[in-house]
Amino acid sequence: MTCFSSADESAHYGFSVCMLLEQYRAPLGWEAEGVVELGTGDATAIADVVRSLPGLRVSSFDISATSVETARANIAARGVADRYTVELGDFFDQADAAGGPSVSTVISNPPYIPAPDGDILMPELWGGVHGNDLVLRLLKAGYDNVITAVASYSDPAETIRTAADLGYRVANFLAMGLDYGAYSGEPKVQRHIRRMCGEGRGWAGEDGYMVAIALFTRSPDVPGDRADQLLAALQVS
Repeated sequence: MTCFSSADESAHYGFSVCMLLEQYRAPLGWEAEGVVELGTGDATAIADVVRSLPGLRVSSFDISATSVETARANIAARGVADRYTVELGDFFDQADAAGGPSVSTVISNPPYIPAPDGDILMPELWGGVHGNDLVLRLLKAGYDNVITAVASYSDPAETIRTAADLGYRVANFLAMGLDYGAYSGEPKVQRHIRRMCGEGRGWAGEDGYMVAIALFTRSPDVPGDRADQLLAALQVS
C-alpha cells in the first residue's frame, strides 16, 4: 500500500481545515477536546495546521503502514509530534472500541474516487461506487462536528441529504477547482464519472472538478445552514 500525495489538494485541505477551526474555535471546543482525524496520508497538510494553531491537538488513524511511517517523519520534521499523533489501524474500529466518539470534532480528506469497483490504478483512493462511502460512514459515526472533503463528482447531493437526515447542517465550506490527476483521470474512472453526472449524481468538467472542505454540524452553538450554497459551489444545484 502506497501513500497518496497531491500538493494542490493537500494545500486546499489544510488551509480549509485551519480556517474552519479558527473561525469556529469557541463552539467547536477543540482547544479543550482536541480533534480526531480519519486518514492521515503524508500528514503535511494537518501538521502545518497544528503548527499554526498552538492550542490544537490531533489524534489520527490510518490503515496504511507506509502512510503512518511517512506521516510520523513529516510530523517530527515540523516539530509538532507532541500534539499530532498517528496510529496504525481502522478509525472506525477505534471509535467503536472506545464506546463512541470521545471528542466532538473529526476531520478527514477521505478517498472519494467513484468507480464500479476498486480495481483502479490506486485502489486506496476508491470511495465506493458513488465515491462517498467513507463520507457517509463518517457522518453516521456520531460526531457532532465533521469537517470533510466533498467532491463534485461523488454524489454530493446524496451526501448532503444524508447529513440533513442525521441532523447536520452545513455551517460553512471552502471550495476549489482541481484538475484531473493520474487517478481521477484514469479512463475507467472517467467513464464512470460521466455516467454518474449524466444521472444527476454530480458535476465534472472536461478538465477537472470541484472539491469543498465543509463543516457539517449538529451543534446549536454553530449558526446557519449553507447546504444550498455548497451544492451551487459544486455545480450541482
